[in-house]
Amino acid sequence: MGQYDALFSRGKKRLTELKNIDAVKSTPLMKRLENQGISRREFMTWSAQVTAMLSLPLSFSPLVAEAAEIADRVPLIWLHLAECTGCSESLIRADTPTIDSVIFDHISVEYHETLMAAAGWQAEENLEHALEAYKGGYVLAVEGAVPTANDGHYLTVGCKGHTGMEIVHHAAEGAAAIVSVGTCAAFGGVQAAAPNPTEAKGVDQVVHKPVVNLGGCPPSEKNIVGTLMYFVMFGKLPPLDMYGRPKWAYGARVHDNCERRGRFDAGEFVETFGDEGAKQGYCLYKVGCKGPYTYNNCPTERFNHHTSWPVLAGHGCIGCSEPNFWDAMADFEKPLGRRDIHSLDMTADYIGTAILGVAAVGVGAHAVAGVFAKDVEEK
Repeated sequence: MGQYDALFSRGKKRLTELKNIDAVKSTPLMKRLENQGISRREFMTWSAQVTAMLSLPLSFSPLVAEAAEIADRVPLIWLHLAECTGCSESLIRADTPTIDSVIFDHISVEYHETLMAAAGWQAEENLEHALEAYKGGYVLAVEGAVPTANDGHYLTVGCKGHTGMEIVHHAAEGAAAIVSVGTCAAFGGVQAAAPNPTEAKGVDQVVHKPVVNLGGCPPSEKNIVGTLMYFVMFGKLPPLDMYGRPKWAYGARVHDNCERRGRFDAGEFVETFGDEGAKQGYCLYKVGCKGPYTYNNCPTERFNHHTSWPVLAGHGCIGCSEPNFWDAMADFEKPLGRRDIHSLDMTADYIGTAILGVAAVGVGAHAVAGVFAKDVEEK
């Protein structure tokens, strides 16, 4: 528990420092929640859930609640580059407000092109003012890939005609933390798919500073808010995996927590969409599910108020939180079979037998044979 004690002490010190900064929002968070019909009890339940999600001991729950209440002391600057705005839309387009969306609204969002009323010269001035006024203390969130070909001129933004590459370089200089929101910002996404004429890249390939990559198309709103809460609490980035993704959100494979995992072990697969197996909730591997190769918390956190996620709705995971997924995971409705996996130095056969462990433990050994039999016949 020594490391947690040190982390807790760091969090208490950090929040004490933030409390000495004047509140930006005139309405306290609890009043905002009350206005949305959210009780204190529900807020504390949310705090406990976020604590568990961040892989912290339950004793950190009051710290999470305290950080949420003073989150407006940490300015957020959100840039849009080569993207579809889907990541922002997934966060703000809830049919009814969630605690996550209310807290995001409580954060001091100093610049966000989708949300702000300013345009043209005024928008440019707002951005420059925020970058200067909060230099060294703001969180920079970037949504969208960075086109780098032709000196970045495949993307120009605003009345001054700055390239996206210029803007992200400039904004990254004074950032206390940088968060790539969505697979486009994290790894280039669809924009970086072959042949990639704009030479679109992830933010961390351009700015050469530590970056948190929130893979997903789009990522869960909890992954966005949870990452912001971690920085508010501790003033540093969370532990990251080899692709710069928070381990608490991307530390387990989709396959491992999937509600259809038992069907996989039993060798029960959907053969074609709409067949009897599909109606019975069988495993979707044979119709293209990339869950065995994808790291994300979609099965546990889900989307739309924890209502559902693609596999529960009947379509396989497409691996959208992985680097180069658009090329490496295609065709999205066919299994990868014996092809190499881009994110792991092994084949699907090895994943099916060794990593899943079915051959070793003897659980559903025929499942792996069933998965690859059709591939062998086709080849």
